[in-house]
Amino acid sequence: MTKNFLRREFIGLPVRIIDAKDKSLVGIEGTIIDETKNMLIIESQGKVKKVAKDIAQFEINGKMVNGKKIKYRPEDRIRKIK
Repeated sequence: MTKNFLRREFIGLPVRIIDAKDKSLVGIEGTIIDETKNMLIIESQGKVKKVAKDIAQFEINGKMVNGKKIKYRPEDRIRKIK
């Protein structure tokens, strides 16, 4: 995974939860509709799900992403990840 990918906007991208401390979240697929410092808000099958970034590993647009590496506000992530 490239650092440039981590620095981009995630809203609108397809996402799938690969692994999570809460096993009921594993397998959720949808589209990222919003992002905060600690959460990804995902629309999945017509429902909105809030998933904490630090407890999950995601596949975003086909790339594996550890949630702990993106635990920043979207506007700060662009500056902090180098």
